Amino acid sequence: MADPPKKPLLLAIDGSEHAFQTVKYISEIPSMRSMPVVLFSVFNRIPDQYWDLERQPHVGRRIAEVHAWAVEEEKRLRSAMEKARKHLLKAGFSPQSVRVVIQARESGVARDILKQAAKGCHAVLVGRKGMTHLRRIVLGSVSTKLLEGMHFTPLILVGKGARPGKVLIAVDGSEGSLRAVDFAAATLDGHPMEITLTHVVRASTRESIGEAEIRIGQFFEEAREHLMAAGIRPTQISTQIVTNVPSRSAAILEEARKGGYGTIIAGRRGLSKVQEFFMGRVTNKLIQMGEGLAIWVIN
Repeated sequence: MADPPKKPLLLAIDGSEHAFQTVKYISEIPSMRSMPVVLFSVFNRIPDQYWDLERQPHVGRRIAEVHAWAVEEEKRLRSAMEKARKHLLKAGFSPQSVRVVIQARESGVARDILKQAAKGCHAVLVGRKGMTHLRRIVLGSVSTKLLEGMHFTPLILVGKGARPGKVLIAVDGSEGSLRAVDFAAATLDGHPMEITLTHVVRASTRESIGEAEIRIGQFFEEAREHLMAAGIRPTQISTQIVTNVPSRSAAILEEARKGGYGTIIAGRRGLSKVQEFFMGRVTNKLIQMGEGLAIWVIN
């Protein structure tokens, strides 16, 4: 029986340099080069009703200028999409696997991306910041809306200058953490960089730290098995426990920057077995403070 077709990576880009970071990022991950890719962009076309004003003498000239500007903007976008496509092909993606989709805005940029993603994709990638076409709106607002609505597929936010680098998976021993591990395993098979499973314990007493180490140790063993079953070599996998820190998110970011990690993977939400806290709070802070990094948010 033939393997089912792979779901595509959906790159939501708008022609900005920030958005192009997603293209650079996946081009450096060997395992992603075998995946289909959809380069998706929402173009804010001028409403048809607007052109009716052209018949009015006092606004006709202005309408002509707007029309000329809109034509140039669409040309710029198509040129940027072709640049992105060529970059992927040069990196080793097959021409048949890279598809460009440019559509007129329907419900809004974020909603249109969500609608496209709902058709089925492996993950959605978006630049941490970027500029929309008609108004100089920071794409961070689009990213925020995607985070709020993207409950059905992983979302990867790529910061400026982010490189895949070493991979840090933030885990708390929950089912959500194991889903993050499984997604990493399915996505990074063949990626030669190190993968570190990191657990952060805020507790400071020796007894509570000891209990945390025992429980997360069992999770580490299960996670290692999942990674190795997917083809990740044992020598690529390491574990670490960070203790006695005031902030889990700050500790994770410090470990990532100190250790030369370019990618952080975390579950959107997971109830810890050690302490009753929601991993979502940690993940949100990682997104807010993770400039220059790629943050993978796994549902």
